[in-house]
Amino acid sequence: MSVSHTLLAAYYYGPAIAALLFVLIMSRVPEPARRTFNAIFVAGTCGVYLSGGFGVWELAYPAVALPVVYAGLRSYRFIGIAWLMHAAWDLAHHLWGQPIWPFMPTSSLGCLIFDALIAIWFLAGAPATNRHARSGLGVVTSSVYVRDARPDYRVSEERGK
Repeated sequence: MSVSHTLLAAYYYGPAIAALLFVLIMSRVPEPARRTFNAIFVAGTCGVYLSGGFGVWELAYPAVALPVVYAGLRSYRFIGIAWLMHAAWDLAHHLWGQPIWPFMPTSSLGCLIFDALIAIWFLAGAPATNRHARSGLGVVTSSVYVRDARPDYRVSEERGK
C-alpha cells in the first residue's frame, strides 16, 4: 500500500477514533454537568468558521445554531442536532475548499466525521458507557458514592408492621 493510501485512510479513521475517545471520556462525566458542558462546548463550535471563506455568510450559521444550542441545555437531542448542523457546515467548507485549518486541506472532512459520530451518541440520549452508570446500581453525589440510591420499600413496609 502506498503512503497516499495510508494518509487517505487516516483522514477517516483518525476522526472516528477521536469520536470514540470523546464518547468514552464524556460518558464518565456525571449528570447534569455532562449535558451543560456539552451544550456550551457545541456553542463554542459556532464560532470556528467565523474567519472562514464564506464572508458575511459565516454569520448565518451561529445565528441559526445558537437557539438550538440553548435548547441543548435541557436536551441531549438538541445537542445532537447542533452537532449535525455543524457537520453540515463542515461539509460545505470541505466541498468549497475552505477548511477549518488552511494548512490541512482535509480538516473540515475530519471535523465532519467526528461531529456526525458524536451527534449519533447525543441523539441516543448520551448514554453512559461505564458499568456502574449503565447498570443503575449506583450514583455519584458530590464526592460520595452511594451503592443503591433507589428507595428500599421493604424497610418502610416493615416499619408499618
